[in-house]
Amino acid sequence: MAMTDKASSVQSVDRAVSVLESLARHGEAGVTEIANELGVHRSTAFRLLGVLENRGLVAQSRERGKYYLGAGVLRLAGAAAVRLDISQEGVPLCRELADELGETVNIAVLDGPAAVNIAQARGQASVTSYNWLGRRTPLHATSSGKVLLAHGPASVRDEVLAGRLERFTEHTVTSARTLRAQLAATAENGFATAVEELETGLNAVAAPVRGHDGAVLGALSTSGPAYRLVMERLPVLADRTAAAARELSRRLGHGS
Repeated sequence: MAMTDKASSVQSVDRAVSVLESLARHGEAGVTEIANELGVHRSTAFRLLGVLENRGLVAQSRERGKYYLGAGVLRLAGAAAVRLDISQEGVPLCRELADELGETVNIAVLDGPAAVNIAQARGQASVTSYNWLGRRTPLHATSSGKVLLAHGPASVRDEVLAGRLERFTEHTVTSARTLRAQLAATAENGFATAVEELETGLNAVAAPVRGHDGAVLGALSTSGPAYRLVMERLPVLADRTAAAARELSRRLGHGS
């Protein structure tokens, strides 16, 4: 892309954001009003509004010819609010669980075809200072990812199962049939495990975190070195992690 094209694209994005900010301030406005506020030609304002309307970010009152913020803005704001709520409520609980188990505890949420960690606490027994906060991880190779896949949108699940499952270690599940069976077990048992599937020597368990309506908002996981999180210990850790996830769900309004 030529530099002029890049500059034009950036300018268009800036103007589109300015349109949203203008409608947020005024409640509603016509094409001419928006064009005057942005200092652009009326046709430019009309094109910007058309794009935003197609994405559901603005809507138009056909009777009055005025534009206002659309439901798409609420959807984005709601997603941001969910992340803030689960992070704020989850941080102290992560610390409690990490102190109790001595392992690393994370909260992850769905981020497209991946999981992103939005909260983390490390226990005293943790042997690594690796920071998972903000890191995007593959859904098929992590315990949190499997929870989010099992309970998340069917479209995301179908996309992952239909695509190439990247191998990270010799234990990574790369068969769609095997992964599908694991997801069914996750939904039935209430937790998922990952045994050296993302990194050699790293095991983890995760359980779903639900909102007030029962929908799964994220996954709470406990992870640690495979020599300490041995197979015999995973069911106990899964029970404790699931109990913590239920408590976080309660704090977020589930079951109230």
